[in-house]
Amino acid sequence: MTLIKSISGIRGTIGGHTGDTLNPLDIVKFTTAYATFIRRSKQSDSNTIVVGRDARISGEMVKNVVCGTLMGMGYDVINIGLATTPTTELAVRMSHSAGGIIITASHNPRHWNALKLLNQEGEFLTKDNGNEVLAIAEKEDFEYADVDHLGKYTEDDTYNQKHIDSVLNLKLVDTEAIRNAHFRVCVDSINSVGGIILPQLLNALGVEHKFLNGTPNGDFAHNPEPLEKNLGGIMTEVANGSYDLGIVVDPDVDRLAFIQENGKMYGEEYTLVSVADYILDHVKGSTVSNLSSTRALRDVTEKHGCQYFASAVGEVNVTTKMKEVNAVIGGEGNGGVIYPESHYGRDALVGIALFLSSMAQKGCKASELRASYPNYFMAKNRIDLTPGTDVDALLAKVKAKFEGRDDVKVTDIDGVKLDFADCWVHMRKSNTEPIIRVYSEAKTMEEAQKIAEKMEEELK
Repeated sequence: MTLIKSISGIRGTIGGHTGDTLNPLDIVKFTTAYATFIRRSKQSDSNTIVVGRDARISGEMVKNVVCGTLMGMGYDVINIGLATTPTTELAVRMSHSAGGIIITASHNPRHWNALKLLNQEGEFLTKDNGNEVLAIAEKEDFEYADVDHLGKYTEDDTYNQKHIDSVLNLKLVDTEAIRNAHFRVCVDSINSVGGIILPQLLNALGVEHKFLNGTPNGDFAHNPEPLEKNLGGIMTEVANGSYDLGIVVDPDVDRLAFIQENGKMYGEEYTLVSVADYILDHVKGSTVSNLSSTRALRDVTEKHGCQYFASAVGEVNVTTKMKEVNAVIGGEGNGGVIYPESHYGRDALVGIALFLSSMAQKGCKASELRASYPNYFMAKNRIDLTPGTDVDALLAKVKAKFEGRDDVKVTDIDGVKLDFADCWVHMRKSNTEPIIRVYSEAKTMEEAQKIAEKMEEELK
């Protein structure tokens, strides 16, 4: 059983002992700590907090505990029901609320759930803010409302449509070109909230669609992380059909991957690359991705005469860097697109609309678009951690070995990244699972895997 407290929120497996899992008692504790933090921060005059959730089996239970706890803290609750992470982020802004809680474990398997914590801007809490929440939880420094000051509860199911409307109104979403292209797509929404909102979006764009795993029951038909090894079903369907594109999202619809019309993976790393290229065709400015993302974004950005920047892994780190450099587009190589014209959050709906706009304007197939970008291959490996593993010491050993060499650039703002002339490898402790992630990239998959294996030996 597992409970992980990080920059990505409070994430754990359902069931088991208190203190070790995401159980009702710990849900109450961390929700109370969050509400206490929001109250003390005084960043908003609002007394309202938004709650949204994905379709996980445990979602109803967690939602009931969260909403009841917030009301016990004196906060009014707007429950927007089954909703994507970006929908919930936008709902906080649109309702002028003090914050929001998204109940989702994103790409984690069905027995996980999590509390993702938002500020008054509908953005993830910073690391410092998150640490403050954890400190309040540790001390159990709580004060609940008396009976005359309990919060009120309301339900509002209008935000899916408001989210769709906001996407359609984006200047660079070319709705006319998309409709005229008469696209036919296949979508794997992995039995979660994408099966609710994406048909509405595609209908609004005039895109013909077929859904796989579209029933939002939380009983995931396959591992929900949108990686090639998990997507055999949709790849086969697209290869055997007459589709222009396959679209894959994760359970909370902030990650986005594509399948080419020939049934081959477009490459989740190239979701952001493609969208950025389209944005930079129309608006010049800097771009940002995290240290574990493909070099292709840097190459494409520089092709447009613009500047690329890297951040530590984690959405809040990316958005912080984007604001710092006034980036026009950014995100993460895991299929996360952050478009400031919409909001500072990964949003698959925005990514889909911009990608289809690019295809429609260029009049090309998905495979042709992919072939227009620099070709890199990335290996994504992991090392499972045993209790007591000193990850920091392992990473420090690797850093010390390569520091001072002329043939490599060492970056240590998030784990250790080694940049060589023709490849790179990034080793870091996961924010969401008890593992070390080892990501590597090179001109061939064999080379990428080789350097990853070498580094895994260094970490033993």
